[in-house]
Amino acid sequence: MPEDFADREDEEDDDDELKESTQHTILPNSQDLFITLTEISSQPNQAGEGTSGQSNSNSDTCAEFRVKYVGAIEKLKLDESKSLEGPLDLINYIDVAQQDGKLPFVPVEEEFIMGVSKYGIKVSTSDQYDVLHRHALYLIVRMVCYDDGLGAGKSLLALKTTDASYEEYSLWVYQCNSLVRIHVYGS
Repeated sequence: MPEDFADREDEEDDDDELKESTQHTILPNSQDLFITLTEISSQPNQAGEGTSGQSNSNSDTCAEFRVKYVGAIEKLKLDESKSLEGPLDLINYIDVAQQDGKLPFVPVEEEFIMGVSKYGIKVSTSDQYDVLHRHALYLIVRMVCYDDGLGAGKSLLALKTTDASYEEYSLWVYQCNSLVRIHVYGS
């Protein structure tokens, strides 16, 4: 069947939309959100990655970063997590937990890869063979990145997550290295 002009025009529009979606524009009235992570340059997938029966494609991952795992405070009840609404509440709670010995000040030595995608966050070993944590996007309540205060130029990335029934909450803490600036377009 011969190709119709309207079909070709639709394809060209799709190509233009794809090009526009991959370009980054900074608007003059944007708000700055600072997240400290080290981006990993793209590497081809290695054979044997993933699990059997699943694709080895990382096409849904939009960014990967090197992090170290500090620790987690899991299964906080709803009434406990009510006091952890704002970013400063999370930072103070983590600071007190470190002082009380519930969380370490220094992370484990092993580096992990934090992959961010439209589905959420996956933290895996540096060879990306074993998954340490998965945080579904719809279960992430808050994400805060801040200086760890130890003077080494490191930052902590804290995730507050919930379970599917919204009855329990957890705090996941990772250490990051360098500063990355992300622009959030404000109203």
